[in-house]
Amino acid sequence: MSLETISYGKVTWVNIEQPTPEDVQVLRRNYDFHPLELEDCLSNIERPKIDEHENYLFIVMHFPVYDSKSQVSHPSEVDFFVGQGFLVSVHDGDLKPIYQLFDDCQKFEKTRSRIMGRGASRLLYSVIDRLVDYCEPVLRKVDSNIRQIEGNIFSEDMRRVVGDISIVRRDIIALRRIIRPQIPIVRNLEVEDRPFIREDLDVYFSDIVDHLTRLWDMLEDHREVVEGLSETSDSVISYRLNDTMRILTIISVIMLPLSLISGIYGMNVDLPLDHLSWAFGIVLGIMLMVAVGMIALFRRWHVI
Repeated sequence: MSLETISYGKVTWVNIEQPTPEDVQVLRRNYDFHPLELEDCLSNIERPKIDEHENYLFIVMHFPVYDSKSQVSHPSEVDFFVGQGFLVSVHDGDLKPIYQLFDDCQKFEKTRSRIMGRGASRLLYSVIDRLVDYCEPVLRKVDSNIRQIEGNIFSEDMRRVVGDISIVRRDIIALRRIIRPQIPIVRNLEVEDRPFIREDLDVYFSDIVDHLTRLWDMLEDHREVVEGLSETSDSVISYRLNDTMRILTIISVIMLPLSLISGIYGMNVDLPLDHLSWAFGIVLGIMLMVAVGMIALFRRWHVI
């Protein structure tokens, strides 16, 4: 069982990391939570939402966790039950801000007083604020990856550049899918009046909404930059392909008359110069003159 509890004054914080059915049974005995919402705590596929009841709120939120192996962020779910004098947080342990804040509240009296001394709703704000701040390093990682691609966009290894662009684009899509649904949830906490949510917290939740909106704008900027890099890489690849095809075409055109001459003099019939002992040298000279003449003509036309 991974259930831990902190109490300070009239506020109790129950933190459950990697919940088990036994943890859910403890919540069932101690709180009057809806059975379906308790079942949701054991599921990792719940969509972000906020369910309102007479004496508590059930909130499901997602926050990004960067996977360095796949180089893509994945959503980590955290569930909240918040009411008068209590906060229950349920998560898988991937979100460092929650267990770091919980650990600080366990160890330090000043932290408990500052975080839990103003009610459960202020505690909820503090946890969500830490989680939203946790998104900043993830987006900075995306920005760093984009800058690296910008530096390599004209390199010779375009296969790698295209692969890097695809990975960053997939990461941005995943982050957009995670960040956007959180905005209406926090905005709901900002504008709705509830007896167990302090009225003076609307300014604080408004600040979180602004932060999430700023993160969303950053993702939009990253998306536009990646699309521009993708178009640039396509142009570079197309130019290099056309350049290669141009060179191959020039070589083919130069070889065409040489192949024609060698084919003619390879036929088993009487041809001019057949009676001369140095006919082979003359034919090679003619072929060389044709090749040099065509190269000179192409240079005059600025083809090469």
